[in-house]
Parts: sequence; structure tokens; C-alpha cells
Amino acid sequence: MLNGEESKEDLKNLLGFMGIEILFAIDKGAKNFETIKLFSGLPLSCIKGRIPVLIELNLIEVIKKEYFLTEKGFNFKNQLENNKN
Repeated sequence: MLNGEESKEDLKNLLGFMGIEILFAIDKGAKNFETIKLFSGLPLSCIKGRIPVLIELNLIEVIKKEYFLTEKGFNFKNQLENNKN
């Protein structure tokens, strides 16, 4: 299933509410566990459990111990935002 061809609905189901909140926190500038916790309001244990999933799905990447959205993550975030309107 993790072949890079997941649909938006697949990704939403795999990530759940918490994973999506972490994705948005990273987009807003959170770069590590503590800032993701501050931006998202989620418990650290949830963040630590979801980060590997976000990396495995190629939605975020780690550069010098900081988290950043990948192009796929940025596109997915934009799709989610466009559906809110």
C-alpha cells in the first residue's frame, strides 16, 4: 500500500486527525517534537507515534534533525485546505 500512489482518502484514513494536525503544525513552522506539540496541542506520545508514519508515506522528511513537508506533503495539505472551502 505504501507505493506513493495513495489517494487523498487513503492518506486521511492512514493519518487520522492527529497525523493531519501534525502535518499542519509542520507546515506552520514546527520543526521538532516540542514545537509540534506547541503548535498542534497533541500529546508527545501521539506525535512520536505519527511522525514515522508521515515519513514512511513521504509526506515529511527529516533534514538536520528537523521536520519539513515534502512536495507530496505540501500537495496533500493543499488538497485538504481546498476541501474546507
